Amino acid sequence: MKNYLNFETDIKNLESEIEKLKDPYNQDGLSEVDTKKISSTQAELDEKLKDIYSNLDPWQTTMVARHEDRPKSKFFIDNLFDDFISLSGDRFYGEDKSVLTGFAKFNGTSVLVIGQEKGENLETRIERNFGMMRPEGYRKTIRLMNLANKFNIPIISFIDTPGAYPGVGAEERGQAEAIAKSIECCMELSVPTLAIIIGEGGSGGAIALASSNKVIMLENAIYSVISPEGCATILWRDPKKMLDAAKAMKLSAKDLLELKVIDEIIPEPLGGAHRDRDQMLESLKDSISKNLNYFKDLSSEEIMNERKNKFLKIGRNQGFISSSQDLSTLTIKNNNFDKILKSKNKYLDFMFISAWNEWNEQALLEPNNEDGYNYLKNFSNNNILNKYF
Repeated sequence: MKNYLNFETDIKNLESEIEKLKDPYNQDGLSEVDTKKISSTQAELDEKLKDIYSNLDPWQTTMVARHEDRPKSKFFIDNLFDDFISLSGDRFYGEDKSVLTGFAKFNGTSVLVIGQEKGENLETRIERNFGMMRPEGYRKTIRLMNLANKFNIPIISFIDTPGAYPGVGAEERGQAEAIAKSIECCMELSVPTLAIIIGEGGSGGAIALASSNKVIMLENAIYSVISPEGCATILWRDPKKMLDAAKAMKLSAKDLLELKVIDEIIPEPLGGAHRDRDQMLESLKDSISKNLNYFKDLSSEEIMNERKNKFLKIGRNQGFISSSQDLSTLTIKNNNFDKILKSKNKYLDFMFISAWNEWNEQALLEPNNEDGYNYLKNFSNNNILNKYF
């Protein structure tokens, strides 16, 4: 049974009509199939799909990214790779079934495959924790990424999660630390890394695996620091304003490519990836082949530098440095913060920090457009801190 979204009513009606036309039986018994009527209705359906899916708003895109029938990581792993050998456990606590990991062959090349898995039905969704990874999941991927790095094996990650699991047990076992360590591990790898966002790319739960050489999104996937509902609840105290939040968040593949947060968009079949899985597989296979071939002639140092520079460039045209291509130095702007720290005020024995990164991930002060990296620079260099750190 097909599942339809609330803006697909016309599509549902047309497909129901086609099914009835294809049925050789009616209430009076056997009848002829009207092929001409089927063709005209199919053409009308294709036109309707094209009209709707070429004009999706950000919230509708979010709904498509979360579609029940959308192909999940397990589907892609089973159909894109040969000889997949699943590996489990973080060697500290246990196994996390929300992420699939193992070595496989892609066009004859050994690769490490990582896939956040939501599950296909209620039973498997519960088993997979709806794709929300726990600390042991991130530590498992760190263990295997380091192993792949040791043997010079490329890494391919499939991202599909609403976010890292925020349960009490996960926090007790160091969720934020595990996410931070996973990001650190991704950035230090000397092998090519591809991250493919196939559905939802939610917050640090996604970034922990998406800090890659190439970040690729399916056309109707989303990638954001928080869900539209969560954003609307925080900003307007009203989760029903998720459409306004989705528009403001720039979470679609098109917006993120324009912002240079991602590197490539893979087109989906008309009506979404779930409508033609075979076509989606072919498009994804072509993209993976192209990107792996790109790194074949690059040295380990070149691969690492390309990844580092890719992330350093994000936001650089917003005033942090004079040129988006100049990565050697940061232009620090003058502000009152530096004057305060350098003053002789004997009472200045403490400071307030108001902008730690979300969830205390790595506990970094965030730069901003107005002051650039000035706060970070002064915070790290000022003698006041020597009393406490």
